[in-house]
Amino acid sequence: MAKRRIKKLLIANRGEIALRIIRTARMMGIKTVAVYSEADARSTHAAAADEARLIGPPEASKSYLNIDAIIAAARETDADAIHPGYGFLSERAEFAQAAADAGIIFVGPRADVMAKLGDKVAARAIAAAANVPVVPGLETIEPAAARDFAARSGFPVLVKAAAGGGGRGMRVVESLEGLDGALEAASREALAAFGDGRVFLEKYLARPRHIEVQFLGDEHGNVIAMGERECSIQRRHQKIIEESPAPGLAEATRAAMIDSALRLARAAGYTNAGTAEFLVQDDHFYFLEVNARLQVEHPVTEIRFGCDLVAEQLKIAMGERLAPVAAPRGCAIEGRVYAEDAANGFRPATGTVLDLRIPAGPGVRFDTHLAAGAEIGAFYDGLLGKLICWGADRDQARRRMLAAFDEFAVLGVTNTAGFLRDIVASEPFARADLSTRFVEEFFAEPARVEQPEMDAALIAAALAAQAAPSAAKAEANGRRAAAIRSPWAELGAFELWRRR
Repeated sequence: MAKRRIKKLLIANRGEIALRIIRTARMMGIKTVAVYSEADARSTHAAAADEARLIGPPEASKSYLNIDAIIAAARETDADAIHPGYGFLSERAEFAQAAADAGIIFVGPRADVMAKLGDKVAARAIAAAANVPVVPGLETIEPAAARDFAARSGFPVLVKAAAGGGGRGMRVVESLEGLDGALEAASREALAAFGDGRVFLEKYLARPRHIEVQFLGDEHGNVIAMGERECSIQRRHQKIIEESPAPGLAEATRAAMIDSALRLARAAGYTNAGTAEFLVQDDHFYFLEVNARLQVEHPVTEIRFGCDLVAEQLKIAMGERLAPVAAPRGCAIEGRVYAEDAANGFRPATGTVLDLRIPAGPGVRFDTHLAAGAEIGAFYDGLLGKLICWGADRDQARRRMLAAFDEFAVLGVTNTAGFLRDIVASEPFARADLSTRFVEEFFAEPARVEQPEMDAALIAAALAAQAAPSAAKAEANGRRAAAIRSPWAELGAFELWRRR
């Protein structure tokens, strides 16, 4: 494939990942175009880009999921490439095809590859043909066949959506009596979330680990892997803490899993960045799915391998060959901070960021789009930022993360930082007793902060601000003028979080 230059890149996303892509593009000398909804008119990512285009009202279906509006914005700004980020349209084959039809480079796999791998049933077939182990399952759902499979494999079984992910359209079924209802409910949820109501059955693994392999493929037939990431700590089937390397994984299992990911990528004709996800139990691993995009947790690979995966994506999209992979160093851990109330079933939270403290120091990185005054609404995913800490070994990375969480504070928006700190500080995490059931086993009832405590903190801050002498009065009294300061700037970072 001939090399081609990307001169202007449109980022079809928002928030932290849009800002992340803009920064790498700027470093590479590529102009950027941000798109934004009416709700994001004053967003950080829109301000950071060289150009910005309004693409619709706050509802994602009318803006960030509006393929026609995004392609129109690319044409209007003469953007010659589109990066989809993660979420929204990042794994929609029709979006990749629309970009190709418009003569615009799509920074990701080809539409036909994305379509095959985005369908979990088709992806299982590709994996099986490439001799990649798959969880025993049933790919054609008919109630009688489903009951027969469940009786043969034994309960529990897992009902999953054929399209999409993120835990939607997923049901764990414990008995024959609940199977038909679970199939119907999962199909309805999958149809509402992905426009595709197809579901399938898998044998449910009781206490697996969730481990994924990062790979890159170029347009010259080269495919490389960049280690694995442990992603077992989840809530509602969505990851909240990831790390690399996967602790305590047998070297033979690690090598076989990486080899399987590479075989799968080659069999699919994959180009650009992708991730093969596996379930691991008793040193046996099984293919789960392919994420045909950049992952939220990509920084743990970047910080461990000393690379920039967004830059690699852009180079591949311009027809360049993959460079050799550097040797990995140490351990990296990431914690995703969400605008959620962990003590109340991870209920989504909204609000205004009144003050923000971002940790810093050796081996500490925080990826975010937040700034004081930012409005956190209910229209989009509640990811506030990602804390990534590196260490020469896992214990150093873990201790750095604890110290960084002690520095971190967001005032005005309930968030999960304190909950994540409790996990990282816990004995089960320290000894790497990891599985996808980690949260329900060890943190089934997160500590609650009663509202009177929150009220008391806010009242104390207000009284402190009121008691502060004004600069004008100080100057009038002949004393040195002092700027009025926020009480939040006078206090160390704190988190209203308490373990029982």
